Amino acid sequence: MKVVLVTGASSGIGQATALRLAADGHHVVVGARREDRLTELADKIRADGGSVDAARLDVTDRADMTAFVDGAVARHGRVDVIVNNAGVMPLSRLDSLLVDEWDRMIDVNVRGLLHGIAAGLPHFQRQHGGHFVTVASIAAYQVVPTAAVYSATKYAAWAITEGLRQEADPSIRVTTVSPGVVESELADTITEPGAREMMRGYRADTIPPSAIADAIAYAIAQPANVDVNEMVIRPARQR
Repeated sequence: MKVVLVTGASSGIGQATALRLAADGHHVVVGARREDRLTELADKIRADGGSVDAARLDVTDRADMTAFVDGAVARHGRVDVIVNNAGVMPLSRLDSLLVDEWDRMIDVNVRGLLHGIAAGLPHFQRQHGGHFVTVASIAAYQVVPTAAVYSATKYAAWAITEGLRQEADPSIRVTTVSPGVVESELADTITEPGAREMMRGYRADTIPPSAIADAIAYAIAQPANVDVNEMVIRPARQR
């Protein structure tokens, strides 16, 4: 059994990952801003026979993220895996000048990831072992209209995670998982009408978040000397 922390666990990929890893016999510690959703998730995991802790978490708050990780270590003596999954995607054209939304993406998608690394790395170094999993996006590999800032944050997530992989002691594993179009609430945060309409067509073919959870479970399950560095998972019809 591993102690696995999952951010952004109140819906989508984070929720599916927590359910899958708990079903695999791991103890999961789930965090997100929506406490009611976390309570429902924790209740389901326990009803299914799994082991879970839940805590409200804002990844943009460094102290909050540190307390989330340190609290898990205090309760369980260690943390084995941190799944940095929290993310937002309010797409828009640059000339719409939705600067507040740009700032939110940078805060959650980039600073939130850095806060997770900063909180977890000292524990992994002390333990001489651990596993960071970053949930990036195919937007880390391409830019399309309305996605300039979102893609920038996911390119950054890829670069930060790759840099971490190169710098970290070999006892610390590092994985980037980049989903394609997945059933989620991410598109619900798009406020610009044109971007929202474009995304409706783009999301015609999707895969369930459980497909990404399965990939994360695979990476975690590998022997300690096997480091799954990158995975891109998308619908077969998404070209």
